[in-house]
Amino acid sequence: MKKWQFWLGVLISILFLWLALRGLHLGDFWGVVTQANYLWILPGIAVYFVGVWVRAWRWHYLLGPIKKIPTAVMFPITTIGYMGNNIYPARAGEVLRAVLLKRREGVSVSASLATIIVERIFDGVVMLAFVFVNLPELAKLTDASGFVGNIQQAALIGTGAFLGALAIFLLAAMFPHRTATTGTWFIERLLPRRFHERVIRLMNKFLGGLESLRSPFNVLMVFFTSVLIWLLETGKYWFVMHAFNFSVSFFALMLMNGIVNLATTIPSAPGYIGTFDAPGIAVLTAYGVEQAVAAGYTLVLHVALWLPITLLGAYYLAREGIRWSDDIRKELGEQAQGPQ
Repeated sequence: MKKWQFWLGVLISILFLWLALRGLHLGDFWGVVTQANYLWILPGIAVYFVGVWVRAWRWHYLLGPIKKIPTAVMFPITTIGYMGNNIYPARAGEVLRAVLLKRREGVSVSASLATIIVERIFDGVVMLAFVFVNLPELAKLTDASGFVGNIQQAALIGTGAFLGALAIFLLAAMFPHRTATTGTWFIERLLPRRFHERVIRLMNKFLGGLESLRSPFNVLMVFFTSVLIWLLETGKYWFVMHAFNFSVSFFALMLMNGIVNLATTIPSAPGYIGTFDAPGIAVLTAYGVEQAVAAGYTLVLHVALWLPITLLGAYYLAREGIRWSDDIRKELGEQAQGPQ
């Protein structure tokens, strides 16, 4: 609460909420929300949890060269991580699941974080693919919404960033010794001597976490599961849409999914408040959906995405008997100070 990054995220969320809700008549919005058929959310939640299971399956492939861990073991840790992302700032849930994996399976935090970063890169590539698949349709929408207007340029910049990062990680995985030698050279020249041993050790563990990318089969499986994950999440968008009085194509929802999830990479308050909602409403209004309906659907969808995984993750975290304030900080301190 005392860190400036937290308050910057809160300010950004407030700005995005203002963009999302300006001009909205609350009476119309309330009417849309109260008249929705919420039974449609149930199959949406079921489809979403299938996607979470596939996330655990993907992580199983990324960690395979380090340690073979069954997907059933990975699933609770994955849900805890996404719960952490929803309630802690700065995506702290990623660190949380890395620490839990170390506690349960002995995999170093550095290696786990390397696989998690690879996950995020593949997620970004797939999200951009969702946007690019719909660029011809998006070109028709740019005059209808000021928020969506520059998404083509943003998509091009984002594509370069994600593909560049993916290329760097693939090269580091294929040439680990050369990467380690180069990294050691920079560490010894840029950091004080007292940090050399610790940072080099962390770098080597991190490179070990990239080992799965040396296998073309693993790379294809990670890409395939990433596409499947986001198609299943779009399926939840589709089911929740049926609770409301509007209809757009599945491709339109793919576009919305891609845009809102790229927007959630912007720092915000925990739970992606505002950064999820404003672009989602903008995309739907650009498709001709009334603002009150678009706002009601997007906010209900946001809650339906946030609440179930947060509750399940909290349940699994309680079973682990671990506390963020004490246990995890202790684990991270040990990670930084000595071999893991």
